[in-house]
Amino acid sequence: MYSFALIAVPAVLLLLGGRGADSSAGFIKSPLSEVRLTGESVELHCEAIGRPIPEIQWWFEADYNESFSQLWDGAREDRVQMNTTYVFHATSTLYLFDLSQEDSGTYECRASNDPERNHLTKIPRIKWIRSQANVVVIDHPLIETTQPDETGGDLLSCNLTDSSLTISGHQWLKGTKVIQDDAYSSQITTYNITAVNAETSGQYICKFLTSPDVYAVINVTVAPYVTAYKKTEHGNEGDTGVLTCKSNSFPHVEEWMWSVVTEDGIKPIVNGSDDRYYITSTGNKTVLRIHQLEIERDERQYICNGSNIHGITGDAISLHVRNRLAALWPFLGIVAEVLILVTIIFIYEKRRKPDDVPEDEDGGSAPLKSNAGANHDTVRQRTSS
Repeated sequence: MYSFALIAVPAVLLLLGGRGADSSAGFIKSPLSEVRLTGESVELHCEAIGRPIPEIQWWFEADYNESFSQLWDGAREDRVQMNTTYVFHATSTLYLFDLSQEDSGTYECRASNDPERNHLTKIPRIKWIRSQANVVVIDHPLIETTQPDETGGDLLSCNLTDSSLTISGHQWLKGTKVIQDDAYSSQITTYNITAVNAETSGQYICKFLTSPDVYAVINVTVAPYVTAYKKTEHGNEGDTGVLTCKSNSFPHVEEWMWSVVTEDGIKPIVNGSDDRYYITSTGNKTVLRIHQLEIERDERQYICNGSNIHGITGDAISLHVRNRLAALWPFLGIVAEVLILVTIIFIYEKRRKPDDVPEDEDGGSAPLKSNAGANHDTVRQRTSS
């Protein structure tokens, strides 16, 4: 149905344009009233049609003031942003960020396609048409929370102290994923995380299903859980070695450090030092790149450490550097095996004794003829006698 409307509106406008007729502005979408909490954001949408395409303006009237003032992109310390397009018809979206109670009031979408609409002295023949929406911004109610740590409890709880709100249920989220929900009306909701460790650490949200929904954030934090992507890495001489460490715990690692184990002890690695060592760290991941690998110099153990407000942990990686021709040795070994096998077969064929020559088939047929003649003579003698 919506796709049909998108096709029908331009078709009507093209038809009107083909007839050379003008049409007054009219709304096909009006902004809707919203209720939001302080600190949240809101979007208001408005669309108008007409011939020519009408202009859209946004105006605001505060609850404590009875006069409208025009809004523009970047108003209220850049908390107001507008996105308006004029293709086939006029479409405009008003965005308000980081809401406060002073943002409560009436927001008005105005549209007009009268040529004199913005004239300072002339009264427009066709006045601006208006569509209004009320935005109510309320303070976030107090929600008392418990925040466990590695030595504390493992039960998260939220208590909504405002009893005037009607609760239709609860939700628990970890990040953006819903991990528990119910339809109870209690002002207290709990969630058991079983243990506080790197896997269960993160940001948990307890949400009370009211109008509007209210929520609180509980941070379950631990020291970094640093692990090497691979305990052992390999590289060829002259190439670039890549060592990687990561941490899946919360909060993110604030500082990454790399060091190398040498005969003289553990030495820190400075980013860009010797024009060979380069460190790239982003959030919970760090990468050490070593250019122009050398067997004697770089075949060592490397340590990555990550730290946050709870402490510092690390892991070790062993780097093995292969000779540049190391990849060629298996191929040469296969070639040598083939050559040896061919040589053995050749020598065997040369030194093998030739087979006995088979007797001539004709030599064996002559005696058979003699015996046949002798037998024939014997028969003749018996007959004559």
